[in-house]
Amino acid sequence: MNEERNISAWDEFPVHQTSEFIRHAATSDRNFYDRYYFNLHPSSDDYFAIFGLGQYPNLGTTDAFLAVTKDGTQRVMRTSKPLVERSDVSVGPFRIEIDKPLEKLRVIVEPNEADVAMDVTWTASIPAFEEPRQYLRSRGTVVFDTQRFAQMGRWEGTLNVAGEDITVDPSHCGGSRDRSWGVRPVGEKQPDGIRQSISVMPGMWNYMPVDFGDHSIIYMCHERADGVRPLEEAVRVWQDPARLPDWLGRPSWEHDMISGTRLLSGSRITFPDAPEGPFTMQVRPLLTNFISIGTGYGFEDDWRHGMWQGEEEVVQALTYNVDDIRGLAQYGVVDSVGEFRYNDQTGYGLYEHGFFGPFPPMNLHDRGDVHP
Repeated sequence: MNEERNISAWDEFPVHQTSEFIRHAATSDRNFYDRYYFNLHPSSDDYFAIFGLGQYPNLGTTDAFLAVTKDGTQRVMRTSKPLVERSDVSVGPFRIEIDKPLEKLRVIVEPNEADVAMDVTWTASIPAFEEPRQYLRSRGTVVFDTQRFAQMGRWEGTLNVAGEDITVDPSHCGGSRDRSWGVRPVGEKQPDGIRQSISVMPGMWNYMPVDFGDHSIIYMCHERADGVRPLEEAVRVWQDPARLPDWLGRPSWEHDMISGTRLLSGSRITFPDAPEGPFTMQVRPLLTNFISIGTGYGFEDDWRHGMWQGEEEVVQALTYNVDDIRGLAQYGVVDSVGEFRYNDQTGYGLYEHGFFGPFPPMNLHDRGDVHP
């Protein structure tokens, strides 16, 4: 039998979209990926957990991570193995069990050397929402062509950090998740060539899915230095699936950047075309998780999402002092638990931002600048 077997368990099901086996993506682009992202927080600054799993069929790998920030320390478990069976949603101590698609999932991370483990079940609190497709070219090359859906939910179970069992209670423990797939930079860094001085996603990135109880607000904005927005979204999704989402129009933003950094201390996001009239959502970060460090999102030369780590399964543990990594991490995507307020509503969710390269509206005029 051929060692590189094409047929897999998924081929038993009527899910084919092309003439290929499910094992093979419709595109041969090395950067094709298929990924889960989750976050979990207790609607406070006590701790913040972010975790995910990705498959990279054209690179032959699958990997996962769990990063927990608590008490000034960020602990990361990361793991990788060769991709053989796409129906196998597990890597090392990490696995995802899909109890009811789009409604209930269980995520388990067995005890490991990183001193972070968990057994938690996620139950959706709003219907899955289809986000806008992201498509970007850089000097002729497609660098982003991705599709994604987002969803808010509640968590229940146990999180263990440094030997402490933490009860995850759905009455106050929530979070967002997304499922994304398509083409984006993954794996070993490619030669820059003509794009050596160009960021693949230049400018400002905002992503803020927020749970307000009977509804959620999903705001996102990719804005270039010249003011053009390749992608934006502003929508209110109701818990009641019979109630249609409210489109909130073209959002505007005001950010408070901490002097000497690219980090935000607060924001005001305005929705001028909401059905009930304009309103502004006030945001403040409660606790930050620097996911750009250690998890595969970009800084380490030896560990990037989809990077080949060898024929054997690999599990690694890393521990960081949050203050020590802040200076480097501010140049990547920054995720915080946020408290969000508008009118008489208070909600909690993901306060994600990134400023890549120059962005004059925030007094960032060079790729290495920080706010004056």
